[in-house]
Amino acid sequence: MRLIHTSDWHLGHRFHGRQRHEEQGRFLDWLVGSIEEQGIEALLVAGDIFDTTAPGSRAQALYYRFLHRLASSPCRHVVITGGNHDSPALLEAPRELLRQLDIHVVGMADGNPDKEILLLRDGQGLPELLICAVPFLRDRDIRQAAAGETLEEKGRQLREGIRAHYQQVCELADQRRREIDANLPLVVMGHLFVAGGRTMEGDGVRELMVGGLDRIDSSSFPEWIDYLALGHLHHGQQVAGSPTRRYCGAPLPMSFAEAGLRKEILLLTTRGRDVSVTPLTVPVFQSLASLHGDLDQLLAGLAQLKIHPDPAWVELIYEGETVVPRLRDELLAAVEGSALSVLRIRDSRIYDYVLRQAQEAESLDDLSVDEVFERCLESNHIEQGQRQILRGAFAEIVAAVEHGTSAPETAP
Repeated sequence: MRLIHTSDWHLGHRFHGRQRHEEQGRFLDWLVGSIEEQGIEALLVAGDIFDTTAPGSRAQALYYRFLHRLASSPCRHVVITGGNHDSPALLEAPRELLRQLDIHVVGMADGNPDKEILLLRDGQGLPELLICAVPFLRDRDIRQAAAGETLEEKGRQLREGIRAHYQQVCELADQRRREIDANLPLVVMGHLFVAGGRTMEGDGVRELMVGGLDRIDSSSFPEWIDYLALGHLHHGQQVAGSPTRRYCGAPLPMSFAEAGLRKEILLLTTRGRDVSVTPLTVPVFQSLASLHGDLDQLLAGLAQLKIHPDPAWVELIYEGETVVPRLRDELLAAVEGSALSVLRIRDSRIYDYVLRQAQEAESLDDLSVDEVFERCLESNHIEQGQRQILRGAFAEIVAAVEHGTSAPETAP
């Protein structure tokens, strides 16, 4: 059987203020073409289909148009799990309708582990694959909050709850496998942060809970599963060095730090319980460039980029020793009339000063929620040792607001 493992599409994501609908649509077109070309029989999407819990109409149209096109492809099954950015209610609203098209959606854990166990059948109706489709596990899904609990206690309970949930679902699936066919491959999907996973600056990967206390050890997954298909981290990587336990990564770059990096989806081929993995490189649908240096170096880099006719989004980091009074004006003038769009200019000489002394002209509209919080940490001279805990607590509050839930109370 041939499958594709992908995740973290983040449909509706804005890149430094720019809409990405066209870029994301071209990726989905390419994915449909790859499914047809490779003869893919099942598609696994491990969370974060959308970028927000309230995606716009164009983002939803991309999603449903893609699913509609799959109906005429060789792909017999689609399995979609919810991520921390997704709205479980929105994903699951059309679940019964999509099931008639062999599109299986698990947006949230609801206390019924059988819901997360899927048996896929081949064209003759014979069992060919078992899947544990585990969505992003929210705090309320796996534990009861208690008054006065410490952050460490909460973190321990979260880790234990996540581990217990995976153990329960996997053991039920393995029991079903033994009843059907002991040689049936078992694939486990998940959306979480495994300890040791790598992130990149600005890639948008959120700490899911306070201080990263919910990061679970790779040993939390049973050894006898045949493939672990994870989402959440945007940089493709193996888990604990295992070629059959993987994050596929986001198919499109989420930050300028990923400019020039190869993005992938993963082609899986099963032969009995053996699973081989072949990365498929995702084409570049929107060029990115990040230039660093003094003014002459930046201007020379822009001149080189202007030789190529393809439109590119550009980040410019000024690292010169002298202050350039009209730096922004000079850099923008250099790209005028070209296919380049400068989305970010940073002057490293004044960056630290700006953090200490917020510019008078700067308004809340100019800042993201995280940037406002960082300003508060700086202006109140919070010690470095406390900042990580406060950042984690703030991330949890933001996540609770976005998901329409209240953050748990903590002891004073």
